[in-house]
Amino acid sequence: MHELILHHYPTSPFAEKARLLLGFKQLSWRSVMIPPVMPKPDLTALTGGYRKTPVLQVGADIYCDTALIARRLEAEKATPALYPEAQAFNVATFAQWADSVVFQHAVSLVFAPESMAVRFAKVPPEFAKAFAADRAALFSGGTASRLPLEQARHQWPVIMGRLQLQLRSGGDFLFGEASVADIALAHPLWFLRGTPVTAPLVDDYPEVAAWLARVLDFGHGSLSEMSSEQAIAVACEATPAALPEDDFVDPNGFQPGQMVRIAAVDYGVDPVEGELLYAGREELILRREDERAGTVHVHFPRLGFRLEAC
Repeated sequence: MHELILHHYPTSPFAEKARLLLGFKQLSWRSVMIPPVMPKPDLTALTGGYRKTPVLQVGADIYCDTALIARRLEAEKATPALYPEAQAFNVATFAQWADSVVFQHAVSLVFAPESMAVRFAKVPPEFAKAFAADRAALFSGGTASRLPLEQARHQWPVIMGRLQLQLRSGGDFLFGEASVADIALAHPLWFLRGTPVTAPLVDDYPEVAAWLARVLDFGHGSLSEMSSEQAIAVACEATPAALPEDDFVDPNGFQPGQMVRIAAVDYGVDPVEGELLYAGREELILRREDERAGTVHVHFPRLGFRLEAC
């Protein structure tokens, strides 16, 4: 069995989602710090160009996007369940909505000038400029667009009001027992909590604040540090895991062994090229070769990603 290796950085909201997933499962993992802005040469040696944060590595298998990372961790340890059997559709669908719609609102609110002034008050001006340029590039070419700040402020009470109503009727967690839905909604609120400017957008709703505290209490599991060079060496020395046994199914006629590109459709749309090994209901797997990482299998969720022939 290979160790779980998370490539992340501390202030990334989706990295916090992954850390909470690991904490919820009470797993041990290795922590590899990556730069918050491009270039990320050690990460792209593993992914082939995918640039979003975080990425989960298990030996020579590389998992992109927290939606798929959650399913990989569910396979790693079945209990407690991220997708409780009676609520699997509801929690997965809600998590997708939180990761897109709620996160989109949180980004707009956090990136308001008065919030960013606090967030970047102690960093060099050069980094702030580089960060702004990197995020502009991140959102270039995809379907996602920045929600206007005024509209995010206008709609935010609707989201929080509905959340409070759900918590009043649902108990300690959104769907009765804790699930991936709670963690997916927690990370954009954690992001807002990052400065005193945006924290009231969460803390002014007592039921929400109490629920968020319960989710954050999952913690981050047990972690130990690893360098990016060590992580690449792990991949180089490992053999990718066996492919899933269920049938290869693609409605657009892609075939095993075909050379393809896979890329996110919303933002961070940098494509990854390789040999398509597997297309399942939830997951796509590419085989690629890297001079540093060796043979790796890069895993993507089907939902939110496009598949094209090279």
